[in-house]
Amino acid sequence: MSGHSKWATTKHKKAVVDAKRGKMFAKLIKNIEVAARTGGGDPAGNPTLFDAIQKAKKSSVPNNNIDNAVKRGSGLEAGGADWQTIMYEGYGPNGVALLIECLTDNRNRAATEVRTALTRNGGTFADAGSVSYLFNRKGVILVPKGTLTEDDLMMAALEAGADEINDLGDSFEIVSEPTDLVAVRTALQDAGIDYDSAESSLIPTMTVPVDEEAARKVLKLIDVLEDSDDVQNIYANFDIPDDVLAALDE
Repeated sequence: MSGHSKWATTKHKKAVVDAKRGKMFAKLIKNIEVAARTGGGDPAGNPTLFDAIQKAKKSSVPNNNIDNAVKRGSGLEAGGADWQTIMYEGYGPNGVALLIECLTDNRNRAATEVRTALTRNGGTFADAGSVSYLFNRKGVILVPKGTLTEDDLMMAALEAGADEINDLGDSFEIVSEPTDLVAVRTALQDAGIDYDSAESSLIPTMTVPVDEEAARKVLKLIDVLEDSDDVQNIYANFDIPDDVLAALDE
């Protein structure tokens, strides 16, 4: 999983400064709106909303946009869309399993865009259940390294319920059961440890190693999928070895 996680964190850093920033903002704002609609507009009593707001702030989404999204989601302001979460399953090049999570107000459009992106980029649409069994729902927290050591994190996170801590190079990834996510995140806050994001995610139970050619094809497909406004998250089970990751960055 390390190669995939390293790629995901690198991609996020690039997204903050490149042309995809606007799309990233829109997806983060949509997350806030849905969290507020589902659990209420008070972050203190709605951990999902709290985490969605924190992630947006870390990505430099303006506070005004965040506040408006909370108001729309909680019904204090008109204009909130009826977002539906739909999970599509598919395969990419090299047999890489893909779970494509959409947050959309138009199911037909979302399905068409996902199917078109897959078929035009070496992927295939899969039946429900044919891919999802390869993933487990987990709580994932990303912590920038700075001067932190793995021991510092273990002291704070393991007692609160963290299962594992992975070194991703510039950051640490803390994995827990979804039910322990808030406790682990709170333990980090109490210890004065800064984190980039805390959210429920889907982690593959087994990974498919990819060479440079396959990695380029898979990443191109993911880029095309992420260009869709309806696609919110993509979970995949490819593993990019460090030497291939370095070649891709050149």
